[in-house]
Amino acid sequence: MVSQSLLEKYAQLAIKTGVNLQKGQGLILNTPVEAAEFARLVVKEAYAAGAKNVHVEWNDGTMTYQKMKHAAMDVLENFPEWRVQGLEDMVKDGYSLLTIYGEDPDLLKGVEQERISAVNKASAAALSEYRDYIMNDKITWSIVGYPVKAWAEKVFPDLLGEEAKEKLWQEIFRICRVDQENPVEAWKQHNETLRQARNYLNKKQYKSLIYQAEGTDLTIDLVEGHIWHGGSTTSVAGTEFNPNMPTEEVFTMPDKYGVNGTVTSTKPLSYGGNLIENFTLTFKDGKVVDFSAEKGAEALQNMLDTDEDGARRLGEVALVPHQSPISQSNIIFFNTLFDENASCHLALGKAYPTNIANGPEMNKTEMDKHGVNDSLIHEDFMIGSAMLTIDGITKDGKKEEIFRDGNWAITFE
Repeated sequence: MVSQSLLEKYAQLAIKTGVNLQKGQGLILNTPVEAAEFARLVVKEAYAAGAKNVHVEWNDGTMTYQKMKHAAMDVLENFPEWRVQGLEDMVKDGYSLLTIYGEDPDLLKGVEQERISAVNKASAAALSEYRDYIMNDKITWSIVGYPVKAWAEKVFPDLLGEEAKEKLWQEIFRICRVDQENPVEAWKQHNETLRQARNYLNKKQYKSLIYQAEGTDLTIDLVEGHIWHGGSTTSVAGTEFNPNMPTEEVFTMPDKYGVNGTVTSTKPLSYGGNLIENFTLTFKDGKVVDFSAEKGAEALQNMLDTDEDGARRLGEVALVPHQSPISQSNIIFFNTLFDENASCHLALGKAYPTNIANGPEMNKTEMDKHGVNDSLIHEDFMIGSAMLTIDGITKDGKKEEIFRDGNWAITFE
């Protein structure tokens, strides 16, 4: 039986430390129907924090599958304008966004990739302005995990039903520091540790990073004036919040024209209800020019073809030590929120404008000039391991150690 007190602590953490909801604000809550009991606790905490309104967006995996499998293509190719308008109105009114994330990694297995691609493209295009509020930190937003049955059984295949869910709950509580006496205070300390790492890297302003491991030999140029973020961040209105819970990363912006070489994934990528496994990408002048995958090659192809150019270029580079609590669990979560915080990773697609000086004020022409990638997607994939070496190249050409054997080669002060 999952502890009620831990569930309440988790809900409180999501509201106070995740979105850091302020009195008088509204909240958009995305949640699977399977998480209804936990969602009710979150709503209770939101109103206790002074929320003026909580708008709940329910989703159900079984219903999603039925629509994706059987709906007419013209339905899949169009995202309802009334939904777009409603979401845009709320974020323009200062609503925070909290997503309770838990889905079956194999949800859309057997659905034609053409249909999945149509839905992804339609929603990405329709919600571009809404996503702009999120990616520019115009609102506070956060994602927390919830162990739906299908996900839990995927992670722990020897367990069934409630046993699998309880086991996954234990891991979520540990990784998110919910099992500590004061989770909110524990997160303050954790954010400070990540702040030291990002401050060090921001002072260094490396010109490029060189990655080497089995199947990986990659050079990534960083944009001029890049900014490293990690842990908590601050919204345009000045509110501190944690976008991802858990998080172990510090991340910044690559130059979309300055990526060359080959990189190999080290963990499965769950994309569009399908798993892409053991894949390799080859870059030339920033663009993926070749790829392969042992599993999910068609899904990878569709992801890369989402738009004309941006989906084949990088929008994020993130550093995560192999000794992170998630990595040391030796569990593959089949869930990007968790797996990306067990491993150094990159992201194909749209860059966060906040990762470059004056980025939120740039128009598309200025962004392109500075090497800032734009795309309908932003998809993280994991490349870290105990064998990964990363060097930083300074502006005067000096090579400095950043990672050795998958962990920091730097002592932060």
